[in-house]
Amino acid sequence: MTNAILTGLMLGGMYALIAMGLTLQYGVARIMNLSYGEFLIAAAFASHWLFTGWAISPFAGLALVVPLAFALNFAIYKLLLTPLVRRAPNRDALEVDSILATFGLTFVIQGSMLALFGGAYYSYSFLAFPVQFLGETVAANRLAALGITILLGLVLYLALTRTRAGTAVRAVAVDPFAAQLVAINVPQASALTFALGGALVAAAGVLVSTFLTFSASSGVVFTMKALIVVVMGGVGNMLGCLVAGLALGLSESLVASYVDPGLTLAVNFALFLAVLLVKPAGLFGRATR
Repeated sequence: MTNAILTGLMLGGMYALIAMGLTLQYGVARIMNLSYGEFLIAAAFASHWLFTGWAISPFAGLALVVPLAFALNFAIYKLLLTPLVRRAPNRDALEVDSILATFGLTFVIQGSMLALFGGAYYSYSFLAFPVQFLGETVAANRLAALGITILLGLVLYLALTRTRAGTAVRAVAVDPFAAQLVAINVPQASALTFALGGALVAAAGVLVSTFLTFSASSGVVFTMKALIVVVMGGVGNMLGCLVAGLALGLSESLVASYVDPGLTLAVNFALFLAVLLVKPAGLFGRATR
């Protein structure tokens, strides 16, 4: 039981990290980014290339991949999404436009990765040995990934709750029109938050690549998981992301250990539907009229 719970916490922590970026992008910039998982896979390929080609540790690779992802996502927001923001009459229209735009972007990124890497699955061996933790044997790479995930989550929480920039981001998420009245640069805050979301998913991609196989077409799976976590937790709510991610990870691990590994996806959606039936706005979401 302890091993299954540890595995679930490690898996759930990774789900939470993956979803935090998406809930930031949607909660603040109001961009429902359907190409989100493709950025995770692109980061995984970058980590694979750095490790196998240049012998750079994935954890050291974070220092290269994450800033690059931040800059790339900032450029995408400025060049591709800002025109949609300007012409959208309201936030609902922006959501629809952003879904269509990022859906197209999914095929652009995925097609580029297929052309570069083909359809084969990739993986590499990094910290692939067992260690003892709380009396149980777990994989060192998964445990290390969980430690970095906790660290990133803590830094993000402190940045959002203890800094002026974080306060501005939260104000834009609550009411962008009122935020403008107190001299907050809403377009700039939205662009930077979208880029921060891209940096977070890139970090998740690097960490995932240390213990999971991946291919150029795997991104949709991570997009789907992130959407489930975001909706379950409540759109724009970081604590909701954490709780929903852990709930999914634990349910998958327990079902795989004691019932049938083939039922993990079914359990995911059963849990998702149960939450929506009881709390349509998500575990920590607020109902809107």
